[in-house]
Amino acid sequence: MKEKTFQYIVPCHFGTESVLKREILNLGYEIDSVQDGRVFFSADEKAIARANIFLRTAERVLLCVGIFQARTFDELFEGTKALPWADYIPKNGRFWVKKASTKNSRLFSSSDIQSIVKKAIVNKLHDAYHISWFEENSDDYPLRVFILNDVVTIAIDTTGESLHKRGYRRLAGAAPLSETLAAALIMLTPWHADRILVDPFCGSGTIPIEAAMIGANIAPGMNRSFTAENWGNIIPKKDWYEAVTEADDLIRTDVEMNIQGYDIDNDVIHVAMNNAREAGVDRYIHFQQRDVRDLHNPKKYGFIITNPPYGERLEDKETLPALYRQIGESYRGLDSWSMFIITSYEDAQKYIGRKADRNRKIYNGMIKTYYYQYMGPKPPRRRKERTESQR
Repeated sequence: MKEKTFQYIVPCHFGTESVLKREILNLGYEIDSVQDGRVFFSADEKAIARANIFLRTAERVLLCVGIFQARTFDELFEGTKALPWADYIPKNGRFWVKKASTKNSRLFSSSDIQSIVKKAIVNKLHDAYHISWFEENSDDYPLRVFILNDVVTIAIDTTGESLHKRGYRRLAGAAPLSETLAAALIMLTPWHADRILVDPFCGSGTIPIEAAMIGANIAPGMNRSFTAENWGNIIPKKDWYEAVTEADDLIRTDVEMNIQGYDIDNDVIHVAMNNAREAGVDRYIHFQQRDVRDLHNPKKYGFIITNPPYGERLEDKETLPALYRQIGESYRGLDSWSMFIITSYEDAQKYIGRKADRNRKIYNGMIKTYYYQYMGPKPPRRRKERTESQR
């Protein structure tokens, strides 16, 4: 029997699409296309489990049911009804349009879109199952509808709570960075587990914890549940067990890492330590109350990856020049280090005292931020590597 191929839509933070694409390719799947803030790929039903468990930078995994054009509500109804809904939703499945978004399209009322899509699906399932009333007392099949340039995409959410909910962050600081964005920031750098990493504004510890999980190859979705786990009509339970076993086998238990997280607030340091314990990576990270002015380290070729204050509140903006000037001074005191800073502060480079080697625009929620990348020199190749290359 030939395996069925599905199309998946995986949203991510704007500006991190290249990282997500690389992750999907590394899972062995074929990329269909890349759009702003989402990647499309094709794979079998096992990808529902593997993508949810393994992808670090994805917001969720959506199972695409259909794509069609609609300029009127009649076209939306007929296009939705034409899709093979009985292949996805059992007769007692609970389904609703959880979110409808539209851009540059003639259909713009989210509530009307939600209502019409639901009505069309009920109409189609009525014909398929020959029943007039749907109990909807079984498993959840939440739907998402996107309309862009009059092209409608309808998908079922396999994830549930967003994938940034890893399960380890019980508490957070005042302006936490999401786990998915933190992972993307790390993966946009050449950092590896054998290089020191310091976050001098670690807050609740998200960047150090995500780095430790990457270094130890701990899959981010191992310790949480997903909506699609009960979809026996699409993906058997054994595929979930196999994906978790695969993830467990890939964990590097012998890895050694030097990851450090500092923050001026001692209370938030204790939060970070608790979060690291929950994530099972506390042995890899040293957290300490420390001001950025006290950032110094004798080791060479280290990395700073950090999310300093942006000054979103008006009263905080006055402190930013001195803060970013201090970041620049501390960085200049570190021999051959690289530094990666995400911030919405547009004068960051001016006060750091050096133009970044690279600058990537990334949206942190609705906030436009810049990922300033200061590249230090590459470390010399180790003697063993040189010897092997000469053989």
